[in-house]
Amino acid sequence: MFNLFLAVSPEIFIINATSILLIHGVVFSTSKKYDYPPLVSNVGWLGLLSVLITLLLLAAGAPLLTIAHLFWNNLFRRDNFTYFCQILLLLSTAGTISMCFDSSEQERFDAFESIVLIPLPTRSMLFMISAHDSIAMYLAIELQSLCFYVIAASKRKSEFSTEAGSKYLILGAFPSGILLFGCSMIYGSTGATHFDQLAKILTGYEITGARSSGIFMGILSIAVGFLFKITAVPFHMWAPDIYEGSPTPVTAFLSIAPKISISANISRVSIYGSYGATLQQIFFFCSIASMILGALAAMAQTKVKRPLAHSSIGHVGYIRTGFSCGTIEGIQSLLIGIFIYASMTIDAFAIVSALRQTRVKYIADLGALAKTNPISAITFSITMFSYAGIPPLAGFCSKFYLFFAALGCGAYFLAPVGVVTSVIGCFYYIRLAKRMFFDTPRTWILYEPMDRDKSLLLAMTSSFITSSFPYPSPLFSVTHQMALSSYL
Repeated sequence: MFNLFLAVSPEIFIINATSILLIHGVVFSTSKKYDYPPLVSNVGWLGLLSVLITLLLLAAGAPLLTIAHLFWNNLFRRDNFTYFCQILLLLSTAGTISMCFDSSEQERFDAFESIVLIPLPTRSMLFMISAHDSIAMYLAIELQSLCFYVIAASKRKSEFSTEAGSKYLILGAFPSGILLFGCSMIYGSTGATHFDQLAKILTGYEITGARSSGIFMGILSIAVGFLFKITAVPFHMWAPDIYEGSPTPVTAFLSIAPKISISANISRVSIYGSYGATLQQIFFFCSIASMILGALAAMAQTKVKRPLAHSSIGHVGYIRTGFSCGTIEGIQSLLIGIFIYASMTIDAFAIVSALRQTRVKYIADLGALAKTNPISAITFSITMFSYAGIPPLAGFCSKFYLFFAALGCGAYFLAPVGVVTSVIGCFYYIRLAKRMFFDTPRTWILYEPMDRDKSLLLAMTSSFITSSFPYPSPLFSVTHQMALSSYL
């Protein structure tokens, strides 16, 4: 039986918990009685606890549903697909918060608001994943974007962070307006905002052979807004600078969370009617462009975070392959790809965050890391090999099933392009490993030991990266059921 209270309890709890957390930080950090204590660690642990409790509430209200349920005047939809994406989002949020403790201490960054701003957009992304109406979808996207603008500039004393936040704010206004324009054009042409109603109306257009320029412009505008938010080519220009300027945990969060929430909503839109097929064609060409540019642009980078930013752009192209199929297998491969991508990205940025505590900024600074900190070097190399798609690591499993789904739906050009760009991408991934194991630096850097929180996080993500290919059945069976529920 569908229980409405259990269905919305995760969102309600995280909204209240975040508000209480913010009040707690404001009261105690400005208290003369307690001598104005720094609360980054305290608020961080409370924030992590609130995210984990939200995860438990989500699991408690997530029975294996055979059909989808609509609630709140059909604005939101609950099914297994929704639960899977929300759980993945909360796990990514928890991993990001766990990166912040030691990083904030080492960089002497004592603004507790930066911790609160991580679960704050999570609440809007939870609504975004379950949105079943264009109005709810747009409001959720804008709420998460407003939080991202602030969190990118959260390190106020850093010129790079301030620049990143300013660029994100200015450039983010453009896709927001385009997305709103697309939603209004579709509403003006059809008189509907619910996805189910739009599917019926546009299927009728397809049967009768009618054409509407307003609907076409609306679809195109929505696609542009979505592609900008997920850093897909040709709307990727803002990503490298903003990822470089933001604090490292924030960069990890920006690399993962929007892709989960927006990908979940795109997959709902792309399975409905003829306008879904139009979106699939747009994503097909953007997928090819993202894979090519992500592979080629990363070769010329000299800083540690910028290759990861271009790698994120390239992986957007791989993940978009699942959208281009328009089949259950495509959605399943999409879920597998996002899950593995999130694990690899958390692993990579956790190591980068630990290394940047010793002011490691350039790729050349990684020289002889294997001699001074062999565990970090081995873990980072495993992650890079997984990014490159080298078997038997998780990245190979992800790309294999994405390309397999592309071949199954007749996208014969997409899979070879993905294979070629994966081979090209091996150059800069293996270059990082070569730098750590075989190059001798001009100046030796003494790396500080990694803190316990990051060590535990790396142990979990690295275990998944190395074991998901030999034992793929649990992930495949779960994702198949989740993909199937999105069509019911």
